[in-house]
Amino acid sequence: MSRHHVAVVGAGKIGGMIAALLQGSGDYQVKMLDQSVEALGALDVPHVTTEALDVSDLGKLTEALKGCDAVISAAPFFLTPVIAQAAKDADCHYLDLTEDVASTAEVEKIAEGANKAFAPQCGLAPGFVSIAGYDLAKQFDSLEDLHLRVGALPRYPTNKLKYNLTWSTDGLINEYCNPCLAIENGELTKVPALAGLQHFSLDGVDYEAFNTSGGLGSLSETLKGKVQSLRYLSIRYPGHRDIMELLLKDLGFINKRELLKEVMEDSIPVTMQDRVLIFITATGMKDGRFQQKSYSHVVNDREIMGKHWSGIQITTAASICATLDLMMEGKLNAIGFVKQESINLHDFLSNRFGSLYNNGDTDHETPGNQMAA
Repeated sequence: MSRHHVAVVGAGKIGGMIAALLQGSGDYQVKMLDQSVEALGALDVPHVTTEALDVSDLGKLTEALKGCDAVISAAPFFLTPVIAQAAKDADCHYLDLTEDVASTAEVEKIAEGANKAFAPQCGLAPGFVSIAGYDLAKQFDSLEDLHLRVGALPRYPTNKLKYNLTWSTDGLINEYCNPCLAIENGELTKVPALAGLQHFSLDGVDYEAFNTSGGLGSLSETLKGKVQSLRYLSIRYPGHRDIMELLLKDLGFINKRELLKEVMEDSIPVTMQDRVLIFITATGMKDGRFQQKSYSHVVNDREIMGKHWSGIQITTAASICATLDLMMEGKLNAIGFVKQESINLHDFLSNRFGSLYNNGDTDHETPGNQMAA
């Protein structure tokens, strides 16, 4: 069986794990593209080829993608449109991890008339949470509300924010600053980030959740007219939101995002010891009764293939790799714009990469014989 040729753009923490999962499965040959020679040099994944180039240069990127079956963007959101256009010009499938609403709209336009699939927002949120949320929504005869909550949290918080950096700082700031899509009273609308504060407990631990941008993905359009209230919220330990509101609103960092990024990256340590918490609730009518159903799941950092990976790396990389795998297996539409909620939850969790959400509690801890630790 011949391998699928895949280009991964972005040699960061998430891109590195995507490359490791795909290359280690034995079914993919991965080429890593990044403009940073240092980042490519630090990539520790056997048999992955690397190429340093300016990925913002459409012509050069298109040339680099020729002959590839698919390209995965693990690059910053502002590079999304050029990478998607290069994928179309090179005639290969396109997948990304962006949570940025405007960038995703650009991808949908580029996907028009394409011969291959364009699947944006394939990470954790948006991504897996859309798949799980839509699966829950479909269990009701009529849906009243659906609230999706996700958090990548340090297992050992020590600072006042009770937070450590676990993924893209640009993406995090976007979430806290940009307007949030929601459905309220049955109407598609925008609500402010950091608003809509909720408190809840799971397994004896207290949490807070509040509106953040980008996590709903295309689910807001899919459920428009079918639900009264739809919201996406980020989960944090209590007190985090108030401090971020002070920084962004009272001190004006919402208009100084580059400075905020510098302050956060200088002051908040990165951690690989994290847990990803997913908590979804839905209410509606089922069999003539008003009912509530919930979905909760935790994915911890752990060792896979002899390396230690953070929970956010595992959930994000596993999601996009599972989406690609399902596409290659013919279980997902391989032409045009692909919505995450079109993926069947059972198919996802049964997939060799999607099964990594099981924290290693099943026989599918590693996605292939060559990937055993």
